[in-house]
Amino acid sequence: MENSTGTTLQEFVLLGFQFDPQKQFIFLIFFAILYVLTLVENIAIIILVLIDAHLSQLPMYILLSNFSWVEMCYVTATVPRMLYDLASSCGVISFQVCLFQFYILFSLGSTEFFFLSAMALDRYLAICHPLHYSQIMSPKSCYLLVAICWILGFLGYIVPVTLISKLNFCGPNIIDHFLCDPGPILSLACPPLGNVPFICQIVMHAIFFSNVIFVVVSYGIVIFTLLKSSNQGSLKKAFSTISMHLLVVTLFYGSVGGMYLIPGGESQAELTKAITVFYTAITPFVNPLIYSLRNDQVKKALCRLLRRNMRLIFMRATV
Repeated sequence: MENSTGTTLQEFVLLGFQFDPQKQFIFLIFFAILYVLTLVENIAIIILVLIDAHLSQLPMYILLSNFSWVEMCYVTATVPRMLYDLASSCGVISFQVCLFQFYILFSLGSTEFFFLSAMALDRYLAICHPLHYSQIMSPKSCYLLVAICWILGFLGYIVPVTLISKLNFCGPNIIDHFLCDPGPILSLACPPLGNVPFICQIVMHAIFFSNVIFVVVSYGIVIFTLLKSSNQGSLKKAFSTISMHLLVVTLFYGSVGGMYLIPGGESQAELTKAITVFYTAITPFVNPLIYSLRNDQVKKALCRLLRRNMRLIFMRATV
């Protein structure tokens, strides 16, 4: 990474949010609270699935607990660094750490895409092929699906991050963002860039649109199957179940997809930051609420856990 004077660039500067100190402090407190609450929510779902004998055997909740793991890692890849920059107004990040954040963040995002597709597949099999569901989605098959989601998620961006690491960076070294996004990084690289931007775009678009198409087709078939059902009770329950999935999918895919629709212009950087904040910090906080508040089985499992703990407390108090 040599600049035009022959010296080597060892670091970038993340501009982050350019607010006055009072607004930066408000943002710092807000995102710190949001981050803690996000961790608590997702940890609660993971623990609930692990210790509840009923939920731990259901493929949908095995997928959900892994999805919560992804959400926790995903928000941790961005928010702590953002909080540090808000508190210190520093923004300096080494080239290696910047590329590492890019790889981890986008790999976790891809893993989240694949888990949303896996959950769509689970709902498709449960509703459209109920007689064969238990055979197809056996515990072994479910854990294999989980492994595939994690592996595919972390394989996709190995080539882009390797190609970017081999580019020369001439300066300036300022990234107008609060995280290491490939777009701003590539804009600082010295020409010629070769096929690196094209390959990055191909990987990003392939992962995003393949999962979007799979989810849309899966839920489209599910909804069509439900509409043909004559059992109103099961119809209402099934729609209640998939509605929370569709809401999570819409929030995440909608915000990430919005990045492809941002027009050029001076306001592009600020709009990019706003959308990125939404899908890296807001949606990981909202998703556990959607799954828990709209899910009767989660509520029942939570009630069972609370009754069990209250019973243990009462027994210890009476001894």
